[in-house]
Parts: sequence; C-alpha cells; structure tokens
Amino acid sequence: MNISLKGKKALVGGSSRGIGKAIAQQLANSGASVTLMARSEDKLKNVIDELPVESGQKHQYLLVDFTDFKKYKSTILDYFKKNSVDILVNNTQGPSAGGALEKKVDDYQNAFDLLFKSVVFTTELALEQMIKNEWGRIINIASVSVKEPLSYLALSNTIRAAVVTWAKSLATDVAQHQITVNSILTGYFDTERIHDLNETKAKKLGIPIEEVKSNMEEQVPAKRIGKPEEYGYLVAFLASDRAAYITGTNIPIDGGLLKSL
Repeated sequence: MNISLKGKKALVGGSSRGIGKAIAQQLANSGASVTLMARSEDKLKNVIDELPVESGQKHQYLLVDFTDFKKYKSTILDYFKKNSVDILVNNTQGPSAGGALEKKVDDYQNAFDLLFKSVVFTTELALEQMIKNEWGRIINIASVSVKEPLSYLALSNTIRAAVVTWAKSLATDVAQHQITVNSILTGYFDTERIHDLNETKAKKLGIPIEEVKSNMEEQVPAKRIGKPEEYGYLVAFLASDRAAYITGTNIPIDGGLLKSL
C-alpha cells in the first residue's frame, strides 16, 4: 500500500527527538512538508537537515517551550497568521514522574497547561483552515496509561485521559468536514524519555537501570521495546486518505502491553 502525503502540510510537536522526530521523518518520507516544534534549536536544525526534500517540499521549524503556555500561545498564534496545516500531530514532552501522593495541585495545573491547553489551543487554530478545506487530520500522542494508569505517572495518567476524552468529542463535531481526530496510546518505545523514566525508577527502587529495562521488556508480550520508526508508520497511515473512515479512536501501539479491551 502506497502512502502519499504529497502536497500536504504537517505540524509536529516535540519533534526534535524520539517519537516526534520519527513521526516527522515518516511524514516527510511520504511527501509532506513538515514544520517541527521543540525547544532545542540545535536539535531542530539537525532534524531539518535529515528530512528529505523532493519537489515542492518545504520544511521549517518553530522554537517553542510547551512548559510556558503564555509564550507558546504567542508563538503559535504568529505561526497560524502566515501558515495553515493539513495534518496536526499534538505531541509534547511529558510532565515529571511521580505518584498521586507526591503531586500537589500546582503540579496538576502545570501539567494541564502542558498537555491539555496547548493541544486544544493549537487544534482550534488548525481547524479554521481544515474546515474551509473540508479535509484534515488531527492526531494526538497519548499513552496506554489512560486505560491502565501507571502508578509513577500520576500527572500524565490524569491529563492525557482528559485529552483523549476531548478528542472523542471533537471527532464527532468535525467528521462532517472530512476531518479525522484520533489518539494513539503509546506503549514502551526506545526514546530518551523512556530512558529518563527508567533512570528515575531505578534510583527509587535502588536497582540498576538495565534491570528496569529488562523488567519492562518482559512485561510486553512482544518481549521488546518499540522502535520509534514503527510509530511513524502508524501516524503516516492515519494522516493519509487511506484512513479517511477512521476517527474518534484510541489506538494502542504497545506490542500487546495493554491487558484491557
């Protein structure tokens, strides 16, 4: 099956590394023009240099810090004054790890700004032109923890659950405009983020990080951690015309990790 996104414009959050970078690479490989978003300009420039440039493709980047919603709001508003997108991939860095008893009200507010407000605001801006075009793809990067909460990710469990619920509601409202809204429930992938979480968990448990990783792999029926490029393949499919009848879904990509239906 050929996936062609030629002529489409994509905006990908958190795309200087890890899953976000893999998504940007696969969208570009499929012919889309990609705008990257992250806070490290050096890393963004490096990713831009790695993206393929065929006829008509134009890649660019936005320097943003999702943890500062006020500044992010200003930056993304300026972007949409001059640009429109066909494909929006809502992805940010995750909030700090920790259990429910460790987190305070302010922590939840900060996580809400990071994971929810930035997603909703960016989507509102993107939808204006998508509705006019009668075509669009909104893809939210969420987590398996919205279905089976992880004890050490209380903030992520809580706020990402709100995102996927909002996305389900939005999907119903915009389907008539041939706009799809889907959320991907992310399992364990070989990224810097998972390494950081494993390091935190190793220190807390007083065990080597290699043991944490081994235990993680053992939990997955596939007996391995996912490759970021595998994630990119799914997003490229959902962004294409091939997935026009898929909307309002929560799709796990986890090697069989989730035990619930």
